[in-house]
Amino acid sequence: MPHYTAIVTLLAVAFYFFLATRVAAARGKFSVKHPATTGHPDFERVVRVHMNTLEWLPTFLVPLWLCAIYLNDLAAAVLGLVWIGGRVLYFLGYSKAVEKRLPGFLVQTTVCLLLFIGAIAGVVMHWSGG
Repeated sequence: MPHYTAIVTLLAVAFYFFLATRVAAARGKFSVKHPATTGHPDFERVVRVHMNTLEWLPTFLVPLWLCAIYLNDLAAAVLGLVWIGGRVLYFLGYSKAVEKRLPGFLVQTTVCLLLFIGAIAGVVMHWSGG
């Protein structure tokens, strides 16, 4: 059972929840009333971080779990922690300026690619009896 990956999954969901609280706080700070999702540029950047994280969660979680199950739980979990770190970096950068989002985006994208490759390798090895 991939115990480490389970913990990392919970941390990823907790981070996503944290981002939701940042949207709520930015709504109050910049007086953006429901149901609006536009207004002050600083508010819009926080919303985009939250939405972009949601957009990437399936691309992260599916290969994370396949890599953990078919290849290695610890390796998948470590990469998962790096993904969360990349998302934190993305949040911190994008909250300041659009152009500062790229380092975190590159980290999390690279991790997703590595997890995808690991998942494919694990499935192929399992399928071939390796």
